[in-house]
This record gives sequence, structure tokens and C-alpha cells, in this order.
Amino acid sequence: MKIEEIQPNQGNIDVVFDVVEKGDERTFEKFGKQGRVCNCNVKDETGTIKLTLWNEDVDKVKEGDKIHLKNGWCSEFKGERQLSAGKFGELEVLENSSAQETQEEPKAPEPEQVPEEKPTEETKEDTPEESTDTEGSESSESLVEEEVVG
Repeated sequence: MKIEEIQPNQGNIDVVFDVVEKGDERTFEKFGKQGRVCNCNVKDETGTIKLTLWNEDVDKVKEGDKIHLKNGWCSEFKGERQLSAGKFGELEVLENSSAQETQEEPKAPEPEQVPEEKPTEETKEDTPEESTDTEGSESSESLVEEEVVG
């Protein structure tokens, strides 16, 4: 579902959006219990809408987060549509704002990713072969000496 399709007094809303702005948290008391509430402006590619966060959801959601609202509810207050998780809905943070910031920053190559040159190992391997060649040339020199003597 897209934000532009959401109607007042609609339930079972399943929508993904980005949190554009998060307002200040307010406290209230209802039926002798303390509660917290906060309004946010959220958007997708089709539009914007106000999202009301209640109690623990106030801490869960941050500006810049990508959120999936499952089984949400849309009410209307002073002619403005307002989304909330309601009693039966759930807000899931798909990407938090800190993860988006680190994804956008270019990463420096790690030393392990740079191919290492190993000329010293090749040189060490060449050295025994050269000594073998030298031994081979000594034995051929000694054969030459034997021919001269004999």
C-alpha cells in the first residue's frame, strides 16, 4: 500500500515509509496511567502523512529511519490523516538512520583487499635453482678438466 491510498478510518494498513521529522515527546495520564506520545512526519514516493507514536514506539523510531507499519490504523484529526499502530498494529524498523549514514559513506579499502607483491618469495625460489645450475656448471667444468687430463 502507498501513502496516497490511505483513507481516514481505514484499518489493516500495511505500508513502508521514511521518517522525515520527529516531533517532541509529550506525556499524558489516562485512567491513572502515565503514557507517552510523539508525532512524526513520514513519506514514501507518493506523499506524506502524520504518524503518531505511542509509548515504547516513541523510543523505537528515529528521524531518518525506514519503517514498516503492519496492521496500522488511520484516523482523522482536524481534517488531517494520522497513522498509528493502534492496538493491534506493529511498527518494524527496516533501516535505522545510523545504518543509512554508514552505507552512504565511501569505505576505504582494507589492507587485506590490496594484492600483495611477493618478489622476495620468488627470489628465494630462484636462488636454489641458480645454485643447482651452478652445481651443474661445476660438474660440466670438472668433466672438461677430466677430458683435458685424460
